Amino acid sequence: MAARKIAIVGGTGSEGYGLALRWARAGEHVVIGSRDGERAVATADKLQKEIGGNAQISGAENQQAVAGADVVVLTVPFQAHAATIRHIKPALKPGVVLIDASVPLATAVGGKATQTLGVWDGSAAQQAASVLKSGATVVAAFQNISADLLNDDRPIESDVIICTDDAKARDLVTDLVHQVPGLRALDGGALENSHIVEQITALLITLNIRHKSHSAGIRITGLDEPSRRPAT
Repeated sequence: MAARKIAIVGGTGSEGYGLALRWARAGEHVVIGSRDGERAVATADKLQKEIGGNAQISGAENQQAVAGADVVVLTVPFQAHAATIRHIKPALKPGVVLIDASVPLATAVGGKATQTLGVWDGSAAQQAASVLKSGATVVAAFQNISADLLNDDRPIESDVIICTDDAKARDLVTDLVHQVPGLRALDGGALENSHIVEQITALLITLNIRHKSHSAGIRITGLDEPSRRPAT
């Protein structure tokens, strides 16, 4: 399978960097996006040195990063969410899949990280879909995965709940989830269910604070194991 071009908007942050690290290790073509193009290039250089070999990694300002990308991943703080989507929208190629990992934490308005904000459209992912309209297929995923664990090399024993209205996009994101050792993709239904998944992040932050951890995740029991990519 040819490497897909995955642009990670907010790739200089810990969550974006961790996803870039995992997918670049798996052989995907990763582009780090940032408002600051020079910072994006520096982060890509750091990632390249960390992985070594023939990893396909580059960095660019957000609009340049998403141009021609097959998949765009949004990992920006919620206060920058809508503005970032409007900024990259003109550069997105038709039919691109946008994975929104954003969570509307109350920190966006000076509140607590253990609380979420009400979003007019229902969720951060639905807000993205509202801004993009038919220009991209939006998938909500990866909101509940620890950045600390992503930035490691160990398997991550957690589930990723995928919410989207498009079956083909769900299959693509399921494949990307299973490229990270230990992660399991679960079909969470329609995009409108994403507000529930986003709220789980605030609960996980509460658990991390109370148990002095940085790696809380979720695992849903009682479900048959979904099909995974064959081992190579």
